[in-house]
Amino acid sequence: MSRIQRIQVPVEKELAKFQGHFKSAMGTDVALLDRIMRYIIKRKGKQMRPLFVFLSAKTVTGGQHELEERSHIAATLIELLHTATLVHDDVVDESHLRRGFFSIQALWKKKIAVLVGDYLLSRGLLMAVDREAYDLLKITSEAVRSMSEGELLQIEKARRLDITEAIYFDIIKRKTASLIAACCACGAASVHPMKEGNAEDVERMRKFGELVGLAFQIKDDLLDLGEGERIGKPTGGDIRERKMTLPLIHTLQTAAPAERRRLIRLVRFRNNDNTAVQQVINSIIQGPGMQYSRSKMRELAQEALDLLDAYPPSEAKEALVDLVEYTMERKR
Repeated sequence: MSRIQRIQVPVEKELAKFQGHFKSAMGTDVALLDRIMRYIIKRKGKQMRPLFVFLSAKTVTGGQHELEERSHIAATLIELLHTATLVHDDVVDESHLRRGFFSIQALWKKKIAVLVGDYLLSRGLLMAVDREAYDLLKITSEAVRSMSEGELLQIEKARRLDITEAIYFDIIKRKTASLIAACCACGAASVHPMKEGNAEDVERMRKFGELVGLAFQIKDDLLDLGEGERIGKPTGGDIRERKMTLPLIHTLQTAAPAERRRLIRLVRFRNNDNTAVQQVINSIIQGPGMQYSRSKMRELAQEALDLLDAYPPSEAKEALVDLVEYTMERKR
């Protein structure tokens, strides 16, 4: 049994049931759309977001209750919205691959991919409205808004390469952490009938997810610089896209003025030159940026784990702690 399979054990029944919920939510009588939906379902990843939803729900209840329909609505809503954003992201980035498989826009072109993303968004919205899960809809809609703001803020700042550490954390809080925060908040909110004082649980788990999301993104920054076994994304991809990651930002902040100007010129004007990209990577690895980022990642992860002290011991809580550790230790 793999580590991720062990983490899934406390919610394995919920994850199995989720498959049917998600497939049903994507149903359509339009042949082309149905074919694309089946393609998406077959190529789903490790279901990390539904896992965060279910483990969060069971953690706040002490793992004493079998999760009810609202938790499945929460997980399906999150996954529909997340899948929609991925389809749209591939169009924006003109990416032909997603997890080693052809993206929707690569197989069916951009116009269809945009419409597929719109369809998935609408399915999520309608499902929440039909079930009167307005609190869950509010949480997820706020996450989508934050993700859009984060992407636009990153594009704006990348043009000038003037991202400070504070701006970096603002961007990734919106762009990456907001969705994991929504997973954990929705998990807590989904068990409202089971536990009083739910608003406090929802906010605590939202903060927990946000901190995990921040640490998760820093780990991605490190992987892109060659730490681990990143597959499907070339090392230095963030530099090629002129993304200011935490290791690079800290390297620039601590570098001598002449070295800082040299690195900025390489990123700004030679980001498509493999030799120049490697020079930037070497400077980051040889400087303090990597170790600083690892320390920051661990600090954020520990802050998240400390929030779970409010809940009694349970298999779900133990698995959630292990899931946080797994995201920090992953190799790709």
